[in-house]
Amino acid sequence: MADAAVSPDPDLIRALRALSNPMRLQLLSWLREPERHFSPEGAIADPAEVGVCVSHIQAKAGLAQSTVSAYMAELERAGLVRSTRVGKWTHYKRDEERIARLVADLGRTL
Repeated sequence: MADAAVSPDPDLIRALRALSNPMRLQLLSWLREPERHFSPEGAIADPAEVGVCVSHIQAKAGLAQSTVSAYMAELERAGLVRSTRVGKWTHYKRDEERIARLVADLGRTL
């Protein structure tokens, strides 16, 4: 008798879908070491504590602000980053606990 098919975890699917875009994967990689990839000049909050302002991400990526915002929103919906508002600016930081769970879940699934 064949094993019953088990549906993959929807959160895992959402995260993998977010990571399937090379630029979103690059953005997540840059956020791993914000002090290395983003200049502290002009930052209004500590990138290690609060995250990186979307305008700094946009400048580094060389993409339209709306595109970067859409990419970051997709990463946030997947639980890979968290956003924090500082005044009128949105800052993004990796959710390291969620990323670690994703890696563990992926290891168990595959």
